[in-house]
Amino acid sequence: MFVCPLCKKEKILSRKIGACKECLLKNWEKLKPKIFELHENNRKFYGLPPLFKKGLECKYCANRCKIPKRKLGFCGLVKNEDGKLIRLAGTPQKGLLEYYYDPLPTNCVASWICAASGKGYPKFSYSAKVETGFYNLAVFYGACSFNCLFCQNYSFKKLTQNLSPIISAEELAEKVYEKVSCVCFFGGDPSVQIVHAISFAKMVREKFEGRILRLCLETNGNENFKLLKKFAEYAFESGGTIKFDLKFWDERLNLAFCYVSNKNVYKNFEKLAEMHKERKEVPFLHASTLLIPGYVDEDEVRKIAEFIASLDTSIPYSLLAFYPSFVLKDLPLTNHQQAKKCLEVAKKAGLKNVRIGNVHLLF
Repeated sequence: MFVCPLCKKEKILSRKIGACKECLLKNWEKLKPKIFELHENNRKFYGLPPLFKKGLECKYCANRCKIPKRKLGFCGLVKNEDGKLIRLAGTPQKGLLEYYYDPLPTNCVASWICAASGKGYPKFSYSAKVETGFYNLAVFYGACSFNCLFCQNYSFKKLTQNLSPIISAEELAEKVYEKVSCVCFFGGDPSVQIVHAISFAKMVREKFEGRILRLCLETNGNENFKLLKKFAEYAFESGGTIKFDLKFWDERLNLAFCYVSNKNVYKNFEKLAEMHKERKEVPFLHASTLLIPGYVDEDEVRKIAEFIASLDTSIPYSLLAFYPSFVLKDLPLTNHQQAKKCLEVAKKAGLKNVRIGNVHLLF
């Protein structure tokens, strides 16, 4: 608990942000320059650029950022070389990533509703119960289209900075063996390397035709929708799940904590909801929200849940406990009371499948 410098009340707030939620929203235009400076300084430390206002437009992700000559794009994977955009990674030939084998069942946020829980048996799962004896090929992409100050996986920034390791989609496809029953792309975020994921998906769907191999995505949802739709088709056909991190409802909060807008995230989620309705065996679309103390409260969760429910009340929604990380180390863990209230409002919004994840972090 700190005293908010604006309202002078004792609140749960981050001194890095410099205001409680209410004051942040009321005074956004005034606070924005200082908060954006925080983002820019943080990015500079990792050799990443700010959001430029002029330059060639990159349409690879929903940011559509402008890139001046001899500068990098927001993600760090695109460079303007003498008026031509050159991709340094995120192509079929060059994926900036690390990978590992995760034994099932994993601690994946969607594990309670995915095909590996037994829901997909026999079409999409090897077991009518929790799938055991198999592995998830976890693909950790080393770049992102957001700049979340609370990032739990900020080690990806070192990969962006070093542009290493590089693995082609073909090389990655060779890592799939008979005990791999699912592949999950996360990061960082897949949004800035989705073409690599699509190329991989096409290869393994052809190579392993007729066997169970689910293709999943954990994303901030900030993809170019045409590319997202292409991967979504592979995920849908394979029994995979696409999980969106719906971090905030209010765009000002997303700008404050993630440096970019979330408008396209919700547009993309809404479009994919149509596919969710078409596959009844296993939930296709899934959402999660990190319960950041002082900022992601019942009001934020209610609005997110109402949005999801307006599309399809069966879409699963996971509420996640916050752990102090990266820049926001001055905030506490999510407490039981906050989590319980958020769970209640999500259910009242009409959602049928809501749960609190990583309960062990609650206090």
